[in-house]
Parts: sequence; structure tokens; C-alpha cells
Amino acid sequence: MLPSADLRTYLEDLERFSDGQMTVPEQEAFEERLEHDESLQHAYEVYQQLTADLRWVAGHETLRLRLQSLDKRLNERQVALTRMRSDTRRKQTVWGSTALIAFLVVSAVMLGYLLWRPSDTAPTPSDAWSRYYTPDPGLTEMSPLASRRPLLVEAMQQYHDQQYGAALRVLRRVTPDRIGQDTLLYYNGVFLLLAGQADEARPYLQRVSDQPGSRLAGKALYNLGMAAWKADQPMEAQRILIRVAADSLNPYQQAARRVLTANILEK
Repeated sequence: MLPSADLRTYLEDLERFSDGQMTVPEQEAFEERLEHDESLQHAYEVYQQLTADLRWVAGHETLRLRLQSLDKRLNERQVALTRMRSDTRRKQTVWGSTALIAFLVVSAVMLGYLLWRPSDTAPTPSDAWSRYYTPDPGLTEMSPLASRRPLLVEAMQQYHDQQYGAALRVLRRVTPDRIGQDTLLYYNGVFLLLAGQADEARPYLQRVSDQPGSRLAGKALYNLGMAAWKADQPMEAQRILIRVAADSLNPYQQAARRVLTANILEK
């Protein structure tokens, strides 16, 4: 591991670079140094690992708190059920056997309904959309396209953490000549869609889907259809997803067929 004194030498630059606080000339100069300075590369790798470890610890702490909350709710429910049984036994001394049986049957039905009903309200359109949407897996640090492109790697990390607004801000600092115009347009569209900005996402996805030579054209077409659904344009969404479902080479063919088969857009 890089000695702490060496990491501190670069710490300020690494923090400003990762937080997007550098100007464009500073960012370009830093990326140029990163490609040729092995010490800086090593410091950047250590810094990335440290921040990843911190996110891991924070995630596990959040999970621990959630489990504690769930355990508390289960204990409260058990106390309530025990109290209910005690009340029922006390009433047995007063009620006749026929009235008691009727009460227990009705109570069991009501308790089963309260415990097992899925929700107090019908699923919202947003819930239905989330149920049927198949998200893009994104890129990993090992992907050839992301190799030695720290900004792109950071954007994908934010995307995988469901921090779509932050992912979009980092992605827009990546220049097209480094990853390709269609890739930049596509992920701009995907990030906007998942950030709840379906109308803004559609032009990006439309441009990529209109490029038959792009390897992302089919994926962009599926996301364009889902963006139309998200933007409350079900007929447009259905028209686009029919095209996706008919394309055996489209990786989202089955996802599109699942939506169409459910007739969810017609509803």
C-alpha cells in the first residue's frame, strides 16, 4: 500500500478531482498527469479504494439500523398479538360459546387481511413502471471502455449506488472523444430517465436509436419506449416496444415482450 505521507501529498488534488471542483483546464491537466505519473496513479488507486471502503462501511451501518428497526416492529407485533390472546381468554368467561366462536372467526379473517394485504392502496403508475423496467447494467471498472477513464468509472459507481443526479453531473464532464458520442448520449439518457426526467431523456435516447451502426441503438430504443411510458405516453411506448419485441438481436426483446404481454400500457 502507498505510504500515508505519499497519499497526503496528492490528497487535495484527488479530493478536488473526485468532487468535480476542478476547472476544465485543471481537470485536463490532472488527467494528463494521471496517465504518465505512476506515483499519482498509485495514489489515485489508494484513494479510490479508501472511498469505496467508506461507502461499504456506511452501507452496512445503514443495513444494521434497518434490521434493528425491523426487529423492533416484530417485537411490537408479537406483544400486540399476545395482548389480543389475553383479551380473548378473559372474554371467554363472559360470552357464550357460539358468540366466542363467531368472534374468533371474524378476528382471524381481519388479522389475516391486515397482515397479508400488499398495500392500503392500488399500485401507482410509477410502481408499475418500476416493476417492468429492466435497467442497464452499466459499465464496470474492468470494462475496456472505462479503463483509465476515472471520470467514467466514478459516474458508473454513482449510477450503481442509485445516485443518478450525481452520476449525471460527473458524466457530463467526460468528453465524447474519450468514449464515443453514442455512448455519452446513451448514458445521459439512461441517467436522466432514472432520475425521473423522462421527457429530458427522450431526445438523447432518440438520437442513439436512430444510429443503426451503433452497438447501443437497440438498447437505446428499449429505453426510449420506457421513457415514453414514464412520460405518460402509453401509445407511443407501445409502438416502440413492439419494434423492440420483434428484434431478435435486441438484448431487451424479452423485457419488451413482458410489458406487451401484460397489457399494462393499455390499462
